[in-house]
Amino acid sequence: MLRFHFTSEDLTKVRVATEPHALWEIAVSLHRLQTRDGRWAYAPWFRTARAALRHDGLERTVRTFLLPLFPRASYFPDFLTPPEGAHGLDAGLEAVLATPYERVASEVDVLTRGVGAPAWAGRLTERDMREQLVGALRAYHCAVIAPHGEVIQERLHAERARHAHTLFHTGTEGLLTGLGPTIHWRPPVLEIDPYPAHRDVHLDGQGLLLIPSHFCWHSPIALADPGLPPVLLYPLHHLPAMTPQADSPPLNALLGPTRAAILRASATGSTTTEAARRAGVTPTTASHHTAVLRDAGLIASHRHANTVLHTLTPLGAALLRTGPGGH
Repeated sequence: MLRFHFTSEDLTKVRVATEPHALWEIAVSLHRLQTRDGRWAYAPWFRTARAALRHDGLERTVRTFLLPLFPRASYFPDFLTPPEGAHGLDAGLEAVLATPYERVASEVDVLTRGVGAPAWAGRLTERDMREQLVGALRAYHCAVIAPHGEVIQERLHAERARHAHTLFHTGTEGLLTGLGPTIHWRPPVLEIDPYPAHRDVHLDGQGLLLIPSHFCWHSPIALADPGLPPVLLYPLHHLPAMTPQADSPPLNALLGPTRAAILRASATGSTTTEAARRAGVTPTTASHHTAVLRDAGLIASHRHANTVLHTLTPLGAALLRTGPGGH
């Protein structure tokens, strides 16, 4: 179990990342390649990613160079996910390159003792070896993450809009309560269970940066070094990719396949653009259907800056849960 201990000051310093964190998304997407857990949620990405890695000649690089440094285990080096990654890929890679060799050596040693690292990992203290690593990370990101950048950014903006709505109505403690099924707010402690290690992190006025992640699945992740600024990477919610015409025929018959798809998309919060993509229609058409669903009391729409987030009302959730004629 991982536990973050809050003071009253920490509750005023909870932040949500404003942009996708490029290096964290690289790390957890590499985790997705190492397991079948959640495969249904990423099925389209798996198909395109495998093809892209093969087309760009990166399969061996990923298998022998990147995966050993990012094991899906209780530890991988913190220097691979620097805070600068929140400002984009270039900033994150520059930070990796600039990491002091003493820190690299220490973290590689932890990896070697705890999980196991290849013999060449010790050479990451050398700048030319880290330049090779940065080049591999850049090529990987370009091949399998950048093509999905718009979707990832839309989902993060929708998540921020959801949090803004929660903060307005229930404050920071309401936000901490709604982060996900494995994250539990038991004042003044935020517990993550299960977690691969038993740790207590005392924030002591530093606050906590929450980083919503597209590729993180089920289990949130924190930095291992307690001396680093506290962050918690946590998964955005996923729904199974469904063909509207093939899913829930009674619901489709009642609402029509497009409105039914938009209603399902709203179950975890959806922007108009994301709902349009799920339903296979244009954003203008999706906007018309969200208005109808809103007028029927099935969804609620909340504007945050230039983004409109659609979420289920209790009536909409009941309809989606039971379907027409359900009990």
